[in-house]
Amino acid sequence: MIQKISKDKIRVRVHRRIRRKIRGTSERPRLAVFRSLAHIYAQVIDDAQGRTLVSASTVEKNPVVKGGGNVASAKAIGKLIAERAREKGIQKVVFDRGGYLYHGRVKALADAAREAGLEF
Repeated sequence: MIQKISKDKIRVRVHRRIRRKIRGTSERPRLAVFRSLAHIYAQVIDDAQGRTLVSASTVEKNPVVKGGGNVASAKAIGKLIAERAREKGIQKVVFDRGGYLYHGRVKALADAAREAGLEF
């Protein structure tokens, strides 16, 4: 009998495979993306120290946009994470798509972060 595997379990497996290859350093931290149906989250992480340097999401107390399950909010979060990273002196990052396809909200966040000044 064939056992069905949920999409989330497949995504986690893909993410683990990606994380074997991607590491965030002090000079070039990792920009990690997580998306749920209703929200999108982004973090800039230094894996060498195990610290989150900057974060942005659609669930913050003073939201940039209402809602979070759409491309417009992903663009806003991408711009916001880039601005916060540049304030901390971070110019270059490694992009971690979190096991998601580079499409839709994930791509919109990445493109907005690039336009706002992050290099990856």
